[in-house]
Amino acid sequence: MDVRIGIVQSMKELDIELPDDADRDKVLADIEEALGEEGRILWLTDRKGRQVGVPASKVAYVELDPPAGDRRVGFGTS
Repeated sequence: MDVRIGIVQSMKELDIELPDDADRDKVLADIEEALGEEGRILWLTDRKGRQVGVPASKVAYVELDPPAGDRRVGFGTS
């Protein structure tokens, strides 16, 4: 699962690749908890075991990949 974090007053995004076995609901809950409290740091651990910390006050947005079952491949019309 990939997590993209936009940082306030920065054109760049943080792109963090979480382990394949990461629990999407737990990741969402951790993000919501960190962003809900002033002065918190959002900590995520990537596939290689590196920890990335972002001050919650500097987070502009967080984007998670859709669940694996929701991904669509190919062309189609609606």
